[in-house]
Amino acid sequence: MDPFFTSLGWTVYERWKKKDFSLPAFPEIAVRALKESNPSGQVNLSALTREFLLEEDQPFQSPSGFGQPEIIVYDNTRFYIQLLFWLDGTTDIHQHSFSGAFHVMAGSSIHSRFEFENEDAVTAHFRTGNLKLRKAELLTTGSTVPITSGHGCIHSLFHLETPSVTVVIRTHGDPGTGPQFTYLPPHVAIDPVRNDPLTLRRKQLLDLIEQTADPAYPDLAMNMISSLDFERGFFILQNCIGHLRALGAWDPVWQAFVNRHGSLSSKVLPTLEEIIRRDTLVAMRANIVDPEHRFFVALLLNLQDREKILRFVGRCHSGNPLSTIMRWAEELLQPSPYGAWILDARFPMILNVEEEDQPGLLIEALEQFLKGTPAKGALISLAKKDREVLNAAFAKSSWGVLKKN
Repeated sequence: MDPFFTSLGWTVYERWKKKDFSLPAFPEIAVRALKESNPSGQVNLSALTREFLLEEDQPFQSPSGFGQPEIIVYDNTRFYIQLLFWLDGTTDIHQHSFSGAFHVMAGSSIHSRFEFENEDAVTAHFRTGNLKLRKAELLTTGSTVPITSGHGCIHSLFHLETPSVTVVIRTHGDPGTGPQFTYLPPHVAIDPVRNDPLTLRRKQLLDLIEQTADPAYPDLAMNMISSLDFERGFFILQNCIGHLRALGAWDPVWQAFVNRHGSLSSKVLPTLEEIIRRDTLVAMRANIVDPEHRFFVALLLNLQDREKILRFVGRCHSGNPLSTIMRWAEELLQPSPYGAWILDARFPMILNVEEEDQPGLLIEALEQFLKGTPAKGALISLAKKDREVLNAAFAKSSWGVLKKN
């Protein structure tokens, strides 16, 4: 066992014992102990990793798949201390059924806090409402943040360096604070532990039908959506939307859902669209190693407001924020025979432009999109309608939030 974390654990235990193991007191105790002990400045990660690999005397390890990996470095019957390593992990927006505190031991993260307003419990495991961002902050190495259980602490972390390491002091579970909902912005909360084997098998079977190019796919989806309850229908739509759109068969299936569920369906389509956008950015993040680029992707994921993003960039990087973003865009530009890309915005293939000219035009179009300035350079050579097509490519992507009105 690591002596540093054994000592930290005993300190927390003795202080909490003096408070009669009061749950409301635990986060403050954990924060204070982490700040005083400062794991980021005291623990040699390389030595700790070697000791964990070679020494048999270790605390009980949970079967959890959280972290890449998770290592428990201290445990007792009331709480435990874990190290969470992150290579490309971005936590979902979530709440906790435990309390405590976390400390950034290595790397840095964008930490976002949310509230879920106008909540409506469709079932015990599925809710709708309005997810609102309340605060976003940059957590650097050494930062310490309390965790409270329940919906009062809805948050997400986007890790900027590879690897990032977090120390968490946490209870095993706080009674009455479950389920530990995951939030799908802007309108849905789900219980990720909820296991509906029938829906899982149906999604897997639909995937099989998709992969075998069975022409019955749209009709099967339509019949399912026309009869399923709201919760199961949502998960089937989430599974099918990409393939149905590729087949040109999405609209009637969506209309069947609207007909079945009425006004309740109004919160579903924006949520499905946002799932697609976020999944695309998170997938791209796995191939983005530069901390500045990862920082920018984190802002696009979490700050759906032009001025907030510009202020955040301005606080963290010197110079004009728009100039900084344009530099990142040029660095992120990916030419390809199928159209140049900047994150999830692609040069429209319907435009009759030579492959070698597409990257430059895409950058010029993005600058006009961000700054609202008149077309210049090679962009002027394009017909107005073609420039509008380029503009629309950015508007439909994650860049859309940055459009200069």
